[in-house]
Amino acid sequence: MNLLPHSLLDAATDLPVMVGFSGGLDSTALLHLLATAPARAPGSLRAVHVHHGLQPQADAWEQHCRDICQQWKIPLKVMHVEVARDTGDGLEAAARNARHAAFKAQLQAGEWLALAHHQDDQAETFLLRALRGSGIDGLAAMRELRAFGDGQLWRPLLPVSRITLETYAQHHRLQWIDDPSNDSDSFDRNFLRLQLLPLLRERWPHAAAAMARSAGLAADAAHLLEQQDTDDLQTCLGADKTLSITALKQLVDARQSRVLRCWARHCGLLPLPANGVRSIQQHLLHAADDQQAEFRWGDARIIRWRGHLHAATSFPKWPPGWQAQWDGSSPAQLPDGATLSLHGASAFDTPLTLRQRQGGERIQLPGRTHSHQLKHRLQASSTPPWLRAHLPLLCDGDDVLAAGDGIISALLQQWLQAHDAHLRWQPPAR
Repeated sequence: MNLLPHSLLDAATDLPVMVGFSGGLDSTALLHLLATAPARAPGSLRAVHVHHGLQPQADAWEQHCRDICQQWKIPLKVMHVEVARDTGDGLEAAARNARHAAFKAQLQAGEWLALAHHQDDQAETFLLRALRGSGIDGLAAMRELRAFGDGQLWRPLLPVSRITLETYAQHHRLQWIDDPSNDSDSFDRNFLRLQLLPLLRERWPHAAAAMARSAGLAADAAHLLEQQDTDDLQTCLGADKTLSITALKQLVDARQSRVLRCWARHCGLLPLPANGVRSIQQHLLHAADDQQAEFRWGDARIIRWRGHLHAATSFPKWPPGWQAQWDGSSPAQLPDGATLSLHGASAFDTPLTLRQRQGGERIQLPGRTHSHQLKHRLQASSTPPWLRAHLPLLCDGDDVLAAGDGIISALLQQWLQAHDAHLRWQPPAR
């Protein structure tokens, strides 16, 4: 009994595959299916079980997965995770995020992560997205294959109904575990599965298949739009991954919206919500540059500055009064995750002090006979305002020698030129 479309099965037999194995019906059927594929290359299949610790039976489930994998001679990696309960997105979403983070950390370059989502799961996802007012990208629901970490996320069972999987498992006398949380309709997805979908099937027996097919059509449409999104993004993209407001204004609202979402995704930010798109279009695109208008969601920010939109995230704060001695022989690790390094010279003549701005500092620039307020020099610089508090000051006693790598004092500039050296400040990663 073969449930996989032949084209997908053939495409994956020569590739290394890591199966997300919960021990439930769906992942057990998928793991068995891949393990018994006649063309599967030896040693190319392994499994990962994520232990959430959310149920009293979690340890027993782990042991069940170990027993199954030992019986089928499949290597198993168990990942223990802590699920954040205070994210505001709900326990179900928090568990999924922790699980995906564990998968991503474990996935090797070029490897495919196989998950056992099936046709009924796709219908539920489509319904959930529709009830949240999602657009075409959201209604596309789950993709069969997409980039994920260092490899690909593969959902080969999307065309297969759950009843077919259950028939397969019974035919092969597979053993699986049942998660009692699946019987509670307090979770949105469970409510759809337990209450709404059975009601829909009474009137429309093929409701799940129809919704999954609609999700596929939405995915086809989204794919066609993605090329235009890429072209529009390249037209609007400025230096350092910023968006030109002038170029963005040349697009109609619908294309602006898609470019903004595409850009936020490329910048590694959380998905841009609908109210964020509206706020950017109605306020940021029409604000004066000196207002530094912005939209925030989660720890992400989009800020208007100097004719461009800039993407940023919240960075860790420096401990009050932090300072450290640095001789330049190796990169300095700053409290917010940034680094400052000296290139072209082995070290400074004497160790210098690194610290954060406190206010009121002055610096004497090359070619000047008097000092300037550092605050004014930063305002005239190309350093965005939200990064200025993170610029490390390099000092010799009370004298400020540099702010990051962009504002250098006359004294330090003379030393750097004599040693054919320069500073490089790497801001905190987004």
